[in-house]
Amino acid sequence: MTYQCELTEQSAQPTLAIRTRAAVQDLPQLFGRAYSALMQYLGELGEQPLGAPFGAYRNMDMQNLDVEAGFPVARKLAGKGEIQPGEIPGGKWAVTLHVGPYDQVSAAYDALGQWMKAHNYEPIGVAYEMYLNDPQTTPPQELQTKVVFPLKG
Repeated sequence: MTYQCELTEQSAQPTLAIRTRAAVQDLPQLFGRAYSALMQYLGELGEQPLGAPFGAYRNMDMQNLDVEAGFPVARKLAGKGEIQPGEIPGGKWAVTLHVGPYDQVSAAYDALGQWMKAHNYEPIGVAYEMYLNDPQTTPPQELQTKVVFPLKG
């Protein structure tokens, strides 16, 4: 797949998320549980997600990922237990779209990393994946994942 990498400017986005540590092979179950808990809590608040679910990756240790599963929301909301308010930072983002199975998304990271290096952009250290369609109803080869690196400066 050829990746179209680009620079975008975004406003900060309030979120509700669950942050934990997990091995990469445990992410499907972890995300399923987290998104279900988040949707239940949003329902209790009478709120809806403002966009696609996301995963935030604070390291790249595939056996001990520091990961958040969450949803963007319209405004800062109170947390409850493991569900905590947060924010996807605003500013400049390096972005690309991966189409295909989640287990092949590393190619998008490689392309975006090369693009950032070629354009002298430095990520802040957190990678975001926005999951644009539902893996329960979408064939793996059609899954769309937006890969985002917020940038320094």
